[in-house]
Amino acid sequence: MGCIDPKHGVILDELFYQYHAYCAPFDGQDQATQRLRPIIQHKEKAMSKERKQSLSAVTLAAIGVVYGDIGTSPLYTLRECLAGHYGFGIAPASVFGFLSLIFWLLILIVSLKYLSFVMRADNAGEGGILTLMSLAGRNTSARATSVLVILGLIGGSFFYGEVVITPAISVMSAMEGLKIAAPSLDRYIVPLSIVVLTLLFVIQKKGTGSVGKLFAPVMLLWFLSLAVLGIRGIMQNPEVLQALNPKWAIAFFAEYKTVSFFALGAVVLSITGVEALYADMGHFGKLPIRIAWFSAVLPSLVLNYFGQGALLLKDPAAIKNPFFLLAPDWALIPLLILATLATVIASQAVISGVFSLTRQAVRLGYLPPMRIIHTSEMESGQIYIPFINWLLFIAVVLVIVSFEHSSNLAAAYGIAVTGTMVLTTVLSCTVALKNWHWNRFLVPVLLLFLLCLDIPMFAANAMKIWSGGWLPLLLGFVMFIVMTTWKSERFRLLRRIHEHGNSLEAMIASLEKSPPVRVTGTAVFMSRAMNIIPFALLHNLKHNKVLHERVVLLTLRTEDAPFVHNVRRVTMEQLSPTFWRVVASYGYKETPDMEEIFHRCGLEGLSCRMMETSFFMSHESLILGKRPWYLLVRGKLFIALSRNALRAPDQFLIPPNRVIELGTQVEI
Repeated sequence: MGCIDPKHGVILDELFYQYHAYCAPFDGQDQATQRLRPIIQHKEKAMSKERKQSLSAVTLAAIGVVYGDIGTSPLYTLRECLAGHYGFGIAPASVFGFLSLIFWLLILIVSLKYLSFVMRADNAGEGGILTLMSLAGRNTSARATSVLVILGLIGGSFFYGEVVITPAISVMSAMEGLKIAAPSLDRYIVPLSIVVLTLLFVIQKKGTGSVGKLFAPVMLLWFLSLAVLGIRGIMQNPEVLQALNPKWAIAFFAEYKTVSFFALGAVVLSITGVEALYADMGHFGKLPIRIAWFSAVLPSLVLNYFGQGALLLKDPAAIKNPFFLLAPDWALIPLLILATLATVIASQAVISGVFSLTRQAVRLGYLPPMRIIHTSEMESGQIYIPFINWLLFIAVVLVIVSFEHSSNLAAAYGIAVTGTMVLTTVLSCTVALKNWHWNRFLVPVLLLFLLCLDIPMFAANAMKIWSGGWLPLLLGFVMFIVMTTWKSERFRLLRRIHEHGNSLEAMIASLEKSPPVRVTGTAVFMSRAMNIIPFALLHNLKHNKVLHERVVLLTLRTEDAPFVHNVRRVTMEQLSPTFWRVVASYGYKETPDMEEIFHRCGLEGLSCRMMETSFFMSHESLILGKRPWYLLVRGKLFIALSRNALRAPDQFLIPPNRVIELGTQVEI
């Protein structure tokens, strides 16, 4: 019975559950088994086919999706390190120093910290900063949990700030190759970048399934090209390989002292996108992501960076764009096209990431409900959120028009990335101490070591705040305010709604003993808490003075897990002859479906038909009470969010003609 794939809903346990609930009561066990056998065989074949999917295919897919952002960093990283903003010349000491720093950051941050340590922290196979936040808060005190939640929300907010810059800097860096092919085309770089990104955002509503099939081959070709170009450069100047020795990184700090600290703000560009390794873990698994890194991505990146370094040692004038100048003249146009495709894929990866993060935040109660469209019948992770898509598009276009050049954007890039890295270190070490029960002396040492890597990079990027670093911080701050406002004000609202203090059990007993006028059919009252009288039920009795012959109190609960097994989806309890309590549980990566809930209620003996059921919901008109000015602003923001939030019938796929909304005014 252990064959479970909760992500796709393929659970053998459920089949036997349905057998006992549906087939067994009929013609005996043999006939029931005959009815069930074709279903089991079909499910087993589907699961067997999925298990037989080769590791190489999944690894190839991981190359296409996970490493898009970090894989396009060679377009601009070394140029920004040595372009003159920090006063470094194209001397062997500076070139070797930067190459050594880049190499050891890839080893220490990506290979050791994320692939070896952070990816151990998974929630049913899923990763990401909000997942880490949930894991870290499981075995801590209430006060510590509150602090960890704030840290997790700050990390999620940083991601929103980062995702605006990633598409802009990636696509613009690729388009700037036009200046090498034809300098007169320089003025078209910004318009062409906007055109490419416009097409990318337009096709989001079609889903990434069909486009995604091209991701892996294109990115594999991209990494092969990086490796080939790097080898070509290294062969012309093999002594550049000396930079593999960490003594060059140490000598770099010893020679340049204070300036070398500020230069970390450029070096960190080589590891932007590292959070995708953890966030996309649920799509591909740990092993394929690790294999892809060590077998293809890491060697290609190192070869290309060192190839660019070899070119600069030979020709310092190549600093204007060492990546494209590394290629022979005949390959410039094909490389430009390939780079554009690679940056589009990198942009797609972060856009999909912000969709996933938004859905998690909505389901966990940190953002208001909004329209989420599933673009694939097979993969639950392929979603499209129109509001977020076009809001992000507007922000990206404004960034491109305002900054005009990828070098200007590089000054804004990094602060959100390194801030998230610091928070990831704190949360993951908390998980190691509280959840994995690692040695309490070892964990502080590990925490100190990782913070010694993360904090200097964050501090160096913080120095760029006035040259563009304010942008991701501002965007992150806005998202943090929105998420904390929605969570806290929603809690305040629910407390006001349920402050009447009436007992649910006493009310049901009273209604059964002295019932009002009963009408035929089923009434479903949406209840936010299990033991609280639904507001809509009180108002229905008060104003309509009738009650249906069968009443269902339905609570939808989001669990601290990405997916919930179907056999645990619905629990049902009969509270009285005419009252039932139904609790439907969903993971934070799932979308509730009322038809599915009714189907599972039927398996338990409570048969409900959608067209014979009335759904009663409360609609609150919010009024602000007396507050301090800062709470007044937060209250007005909450009211604005509530007015634009997705209505409950649309959230749960309920036909509009089956919904009755009872309104009331609530002072918050």
